[in-house]
Amino acid sequence: MYLNDNLNLEKMKAANFTEFRTKLKQYLDEVEKNNETLIIKRGSGHGAVLISLDEFNSILETVHLLSSKTNADRLYESINQMKSGKTVRKGLIED
Repeated sequence: MYLNDNLNLEKMKAANFTEFRTKLKQYLDEVEKNNETLIIKRGSGHGAVLISLDEFNSILETVHLLSSKTNADRLYESINQMKSGKTVRKGLIED
């Protein structure tokens, strides 16, 4: 799937709850500034994920675009055309 191919696992960080609480501002700044994903681990074995608002909005937009099978098929077809070099370049129309 296209989404899985584009996940940037290098931008994922992890911290335990104590680290997160101690360095809250630093972690929030890094997540927002660098578009990183922070996994917050808890002693219970459960955890949470912190992402920037921009990343969250991007995920929602992607879910919306792929929510229709017809639209998803068109998008995947376009991506495959682009990857195989079947593109057309056009100039902008200026007023």
